[in-house]
Amino acid sequence: MKQRLRILRGSLACVSVLALAQTAVAQTTKLPRRPTPQDTLHSDLNEVVVSASRVEESFLQSPVTVEKLNARAIRLTPAPSFFDAIEHLKGVQVITPSIGFKVINARGFTNTTNVRFAQLVDGVDNQAPHIGGPIGNVLGPSDLDINNVEIVPGTAAALYGLNAINGLANFTTKNPFNSEGLSVRQQTGINHLNDPNVKTFGQDGSTVKSYSETSVRYAKVLIPDKLAFKVNGTYLRAYDWVANDQTDINPTGNSTVGLFGADNPAQDQVNRYGNESSDRTTLTLGGKQYSVARTGYNERDLVDYNVQTLKADAALHYRFRPGVELAYTYRVASFDNVYQRSNRFRLQDYLLQQHALTFTSPVVQARAYLTQENTGKSYNLRSMGENIDRSYKTDAVWNTDFTNAWNAASASGQGVAAALATARTAADAGRLQPGTESFNQRLSQLQDINNWDVGAALRVRASLLHGEAQVNIAEALRRRGSALPAGLDLLAGADHRTYIVVPDGNYFVNPNPGKDALNDNLTYSKTGGFVQAGGRLFNEMLRLTATLRVDKNDYFDVKFNPRFTAVFSPTQRQNFRLSYQSGYRFPSLFEGFSNVNSGQVKRIGGLRVMSNGVFENSYLRSSIDAFNTAVTAAINANTSAQTTAQKRQAAILANQGTLVKTPYTYLKPEYIKSLEVGYKAAFGPQGRLLVDVDFYYNSYRDFIAQVEAYVPIASTTGGTTIQDPLPATYVPVSGDNLNAVATALNARAGQARYRLWTNSQSQVYNYGGSAGLRYDVGRGFLAGGNSTYTRLDRTENGDGLEDGFNTPRWAYNLSLANENVFGNVGFGLNFRHQISYYSQTFLVNGTVPAYSTLDAQVSYRVPAAQVRFKLGASNVLNQYYVSYLGGPSVGGLYYLAVTYGL
Repeated sequence: MKQRLRILRGSLACVSVLALAQTAVAQTTKLPRRPTPQDTLHSDLNEVVVSASRVEESFLQSPVTVEKLNARAIRLTPAPSFFDAIEHLKGVQVITPSIGFKVINARGFTNTTNVRFAQLVDGVDNQAPHIGGPIGNVLGPSDLDINNVEIVPGTAAALYGLNAINGLANFTTKNPFNSEGLSVRQQTGINHLNDPNVKTFGQDGSTVKSYSETSVRYAKVLIPDKLAFKVNGTYLRAYDWVANDQTDINPTGNSTVGLFGADNPAQDQVNRYGNESSDRTTLTLGGKQYSVARTGYNERDLVDYNVQTLKADAALHYRFRPGVELAYTYRVASFDNVYQRSNRFRLQDYLLQQHALTFTSPVVQARAYLTQENTGKSYNLRSMGENIDRSYKTDAVWNTDFTNAWNAASASGQGVAAALATARTAADAGRLQPGTESFNQRLSQLQDINNWDVGAALRVRASLLHGEAQVNIAEALRRRGSALPAGLDLLAGADHRTYIVVPDGNYFVNPNPGKDALNDNLTYSKTGGFVQAGGRLFNEMLRLTATLRVDKNDYFDVKFNPRFTAVFSPTQRQNFRLSYQSGYRFPSLFEGFSNVNSGQVKRIGGLRVMSNGVFENSYLRSSIDAFNTAVTAAINANTSAQTTAQKRQAAILANQGTLVKTPYTYLKPEYIKSLEVGYKAAFGPQGRLLVDVDFYYNSYRDFIAQVEAYVPIASTTGGTTIQDPLPATYVPVSGDNLNAVATALNARAGQARYRLWTNSQSQVYNYGGSAGLRYDVGRGFLAGGNSTYTRLDRTENGDGLEDGFNTPRWAYNLSLANENVFGNVGFGLNFRHQISYYSQTFLVNGTVPAYSTLDAQVSYRVPAAQVRFKLGASNVLNQYYVSYLGGPSVGGLYYLAVTYGL
């Protein structure tokens, strides 16, 4: 606690200096909206949106697709929280790595790290700096403080420059001047009904677990129209969804000797860790070669699935005069979760803090914020499984014990498969057993060792420092008496961002010349700005806007992003929109600077400063695997009287042409070009029927992805160093001598193994669209439906390195709700279906099955007591599903929420 108080005091000091040193900035300028015949529309359609153009504009006349959850929609949703309700919006895909960690994306190329989709709270990016994306809503608002949600499902990089090439979400909270008083919400529930992945407990064999979330909000105006504050707190406790996929992703590991399924000694189950490629050895048994893996541990053996989140925020608002306001906000969250990148991680005692200072006025908006991250006692599940195995018996000893036991079993007359099983049992003698005191002690020890070759700790401390400013030039000139045309809009903004990382010696070091790798903080910065001009023509039936953004990121040249939009409104209720824009995504901290020894593979960032020399001297792991498979097959098929060494040399010589030098090189930014058309209209009395249709076509270039490549080495004179990706202790084999290269790469000792961040050589195109209907039936009934179509069009010069598309071609939502169907009783229903899709990740490739979910709720209000009861369930039919491969099985969550004060 003392340490956290010191962090808080330091953070307050830093943000104070920042506020004095920078004119910073914001995200939205509020313009007076011209009264139009739209004012006769249904109240929901009279709303404005701000995320599409960074200025306040009509929801109907937005120049790009915008989805919105307002206060009414949030009350009606059957989802447990407003954040869960986002999945029901048109054009949005949500995946679930953990019960408290959902990832939002749009328009394809989804992955478990939200690097292409920005998530803001009141205009403030709430990402965890080293991850490069937000951890669900742990640093976001509670359901008591949320005012509305806006989603832009499409590139927003030209305006925001936050790597938002697939979209952006902005959560707007309640202003304490407008929403005073005490609110309390208690949500209690259960999950894991009949969950086959959860071990039973109690005499009845029940698997049911409890769920609880408590939220409190208090706001007070201290000086009318001058000073107000608010505080929020939320505490969540739950038992997380369990990942227990036992599918073997190495089913052909011993196909050359006819061993498959349970007989395969090189099985690699999806959610079992410690039997991956780096944990397999080729053993010669009875004159044949077998691939044999260590035994490893299931994820549920390595993870305490009891999770909790404690988050709070406080804000102080001061109004100089109406429309001019200064606000300071502090957010903090301490939490547990499960997170997935290439491997899965247990996030434990993770701490995020954020300080934000915001100034808003009709002309100038400014914002500065500081986000601090401490990964606490988090750890890598793969490394944990590997090193628990290795900590009781090294690979060399285990392999010797396995070989000796196999020879003895075979000599006694056992068949190959039986002898392999006997050998594993013998080699595993003394293995630590899950649930025992000795196992738990070893897990705790490895959790504190910050080297993934021998431990599993994730120990990162990083900060994000951001400042931005925006000026409504047209409004400023008009206030000075300029006779600007009424239909002309001018806007300009600038921003600067710096990431600061404290080197830990395992995950990050400082690679820059003249810097101490372990004692000098690593910094990574970007500066950018934009100008935007717009005009309204033909009696405001046509609105045209042009935007130009420029960004300069460390290690990269200046990049320009244009955006052009047009909105044609033949009537106030019908609007056609067209937009073209481009966007860049710069490498995240992890992609650019990672420096991890992981499972005997060095994972390094793709910037030249991190990986200099590796690309030029390495061979693709995919070709090495094919080469070694062919060599093994040739040895096993050779029935001559040659020695094993002679058979090996002959096989190497015959198959060395399989090896392929790495064609990739150092990182460049990703780039997207996007064209979108859309139509939004309101029909019927008061516009009760809302129709919204959009279609887009995207072109991507230079996808940032990972490639495994190994450098052949003739000898080693010591261990690797953390400063140099290709240490002097490694003596690379000359690429001119292919036989020497092949001989080196045929043995583990001859390989310096790397996983590198680089760019795909593919040009990728995808397209899609969505259509939504919302109908206010009358008497309070609100019906809706939407459908989203997303398709990978083609890949030119495809090298297979581009990110997996990982998106269902079709997804549907249907909803029906009424807040007061009779006697203060309301209800809400939402049905969602998505079809199966093929998923490609570094953890596992395969097909994600189709699934459907039904969410339902019934509510009751007691107006006199300001109390609302909400009994509901997500996935009420309890049909377990996975939203992506390697992730957990998600079942029903049944809850009762009692809210006071809304």
